[in-house]
Amino acid sequence: MAVSAPGGHDRDMNEDAMNEPTDTQPHRLTRTRSGRMITGVCSGTAAYFGVDPTLVRLAAAILTVLTSGAGILLYVAAALIIPEEGKDVSIAQELINKQTHRNDSV
Repeated sequence: MAVSAPGGHDRDMNEDAMNEPTDTQPHRLTRTRSGRMITGVCSGTAAYFGVDPTLVRLAAAILTVLTSGAGILLYVAAALIIPEEGKDVSIAQELINKQTHRNDSV
């Protein structure tokens, strides 16, 4: 059994293991391609928070019923704002970039 040192540290803990980075890429919220039902918003949100997609879908449905449909607007906004898995920009950003590029060339 390990003896705890003052400050709550275990004397048997490996100091090198504590200093190693656990993840090299930042954790991003994306719309997933696998497990999606419509656009991947709920499955992507579930993957980001580490919960079951069914719970996120249920919460979205309850939110939609309790807010008389505002959950649908939030879902559509999320589908436009959250980028798809493997892409750097969202649908909304792509549309803005196209419009900006069109205006610059005129």
